[in-house]
Amino acid sequence: MTKTTLAIGQIGAGRIGRLHAEHLQYRVPRADLRVLADVNEEAAQDCAQRLGIPETTDDYKTVLNRDDIEAVVVCSPTSTHAQIITEAAAAGKQIFCEKPIDMRLDRVDNALAAVEEAGVKLQMGFNRRFDANFARARAAVQDGEIGKPHLLHIISRDPAPPPIEYVKVSGGIFMDMTIHDFDMARFLMGCEVEEVYTAAGVMVDPAIGKAGDLDTALITLKFANGAIGMIDNSREAVYGYDQRVEILGGRGAVQTDNNYPNAAVISGADRVSRDLPLNFFLERYADSFVAEMNQFVEAVLDDAPVPVTGVDARAALLMALAARKSYDENRPVRLSEMDGGG
Repeated sequence: MTKTTLAIGQIGAGRIGRLHAEHLQYRVPRADLRVLADVNEEAAQDCAQRLGIPETTDDYKTVLNRDDIEAVVVCSPTSTHAQIITEAAAAGKQIFCEKPIDMRLDRVDNALAAVEEAGVKLQMGFNRRFDANFARARAAVQDGEIGKPHLLHIISRDPAPPPIEYVKVSGGIFMDMTIHDFDMARFLMGCEVEEVYTAAGVMVDPAIGKAGDLDTALITLKFANGAIGMIDNSREAVYGYDQRVEILGGRGAVQTDNNYPNAAVISGADRVSRDLPLNFFLERYADSFVAEMNQFVEAVLDDAPVPVTGVDARAALLMALAARKSYDENRPVRLSEMDGGG
């Protein structure tokens, strides 16, 4: 008999944690969120009270030690992901984890080995794969509608840079921002990236440069099938959250536009205008966050493959590491260089 609900413990009650908790409570029908953990238990209690989550704790190990908890949703800081994944796997829990697993490849590999040894599922939080626009673009490639893909262009620009305190601990633009685009490139093209070349600079805020990071970048990608890609990043697009894709193939092209708060277009004697695009990622990708969590819960309950694996997260990390190396050394970098190859 198929199980109807999945008993979940969530670790982390920050911004993304609160979002996932709300979805698990109200928008994922087969989820049963029983406990919320955060080192700041007051934050966990505030969230739990607002959403009706029955229990909280300031120690995530309490969640892992509970026999009634079948799966964990990990929304804690990146520096804790690999350790929690390893411990959750050893405890026999199914795992959903926000990206990335870690900023170091050896720690990622150790965590993935623990997951494989335990025989549990691990789904990573690359939510953009579940956006309807991007899923349709992928289908146009996979189904051959546009023929063999030749060129990919991903535009991903934030409306404003994050606080400098976040920049200092984020791992840098390639690790915390472009990593989504690296994953999207593989997802959309259905092909591995073999080489990257980065041109980047500090054009938005000098403080970002002083922190050792960048805020503007173009990254070219060479795919194993011969296709070429370009990722276009900026920390500041004053008109809103700019998220577009174009793929050109031998038989045509597929393009996606930004999402807007409404479809109204105002036409007058001197101009035609519309409202600005949605201004925050939580608004732009609201439905994709729900879809990814529904698919995780269903994959566990129905014993199906998860749609985004730890291997996918590892590949995106390799690309992020290669992009930074390319910038630092001003040369194209093959991903094999970052993975122990020549």
